[in-house]
Amino acid sequence: MTGVHVKSREEIEAMRRAGRIVAAVLHELKKMVAPGITPEQLDDVAERTILASGGKPAFKGYSGYPATICASVNDVVVHGIPDKRPLQEGDLLSLDVGVVLDGYYADAAITIPVGRVSPVARKLLRVTREALEAGIKRARPGASVADVSAAVERLAVRHGFSVVRELSGHGIGRKMHEPPQVPNFVDGASKEDLRTELRPGVTICIEPMVNEGSGEVVRDPDGWTTRTRDHGLSAHFEHTVAIEAHGPEILTLI
Repeated sequence: MTGVHVKSREEIEAMRRAGRIVAAVLHELKKMVAPGITPEQLDDVAERTILASGGKPAFKGYSGYPATICASVNDVVVHGIPDKRPLQEGDLLSLDVGVVLDGYYADAAITIPVGRVSPVARKLLRVTREALEAGIKRARPGASVADVSAAVERLAVRHGFSVVRELSGHGIGRKMHEPPQVPNFVDGASKEDLRTELRPGVTICIEPMVNEGSGEVVRDPDGWTTRTRDHGLSAHFEHTVAIEAHGPEILTLI
């Protein structure tokens, strides 16, 4: 478990407090999503809500990132910078929120349909959410990161979709990104990460990023916006999870 910080009960409780803020923000933003709203408006609400709750936005200023949330539309997989372009009927919007509170981080993401979306978009949302659930179920004491990764990949591929291989989940705690990496695939992933044992006190972000077509991605000139190479749709769901003696506990729930 080289470099993996096993958290105390008090540390996990601190992360749970941060996670509740993350969940509350996502809950509020989800209610706002509709045709005509702009990602920039969602970002403003997210920042005000986090600050009013006593936390700080974890993403803003991180390696120069300019916003509180990531708002990724349609073919954007992750790290979309909120802008003034109104959302349109049929869009898919992925919202990623991170909070730091009392020195501890929590991070979660959801993908939301904007109005009525296509059948393939609905299937992609369902499968990506189920892939997250499958990964969380495998995050138990005595299992390994490989068990989580394999569960996510199997479910996505079985339904005809692709997982992104250039991005992954991660450990989290006193830093937003800690060891180990938690990939959404097995073949070709770091063997050291895959072998990491999941024991009580380990905290990770499990975050399937699932594409309609190819799993390949490209980055825009802004250095952040990461989209599918073939411009197919993408969905992203994420929770911060603590490994407890009884099994996984999701820390990013209200």
